[in-house]
Amino acid sequence: MAAQPKRGGVSLPERPSASKPESSILSRITSTPIISRGKQVASDAAFVSKKLIRSTGKAAWIAGTTFLILVVPLIIEMDREQQFNELELQQANLLGAPPTVPASK
Repeated sequence: MAAQPKRGGVSLPERPSASKPESSILSRITSTPIISRGKQVASDAAFVSKKLIRSTGKAAWIAGTTFLILVVPLIIEMDREQQFNELELQQANLLGAPPTVPASK
């Protein structure tokens, strides 16, 4: 006698057992322990890859914003200083003053 489905529940069709001769070769191959272990390993690898990509993205964001906040203003200020020094050198050459060599320590 077949089991009665619960009220409001969904009844699923019976699963074919491995002893039935009409099961296909594909279903027999995909139900092997090696295939199921391979699927589990692939799932775990996908999970780790997703976490690694997310962490790498966060690290890239932190590095990028830190670079913008700390390094870019420094580069701009160094460029301004270089332009100012070149301007002073040009003015000194126009006025005929001897070029000054910065003292090295």
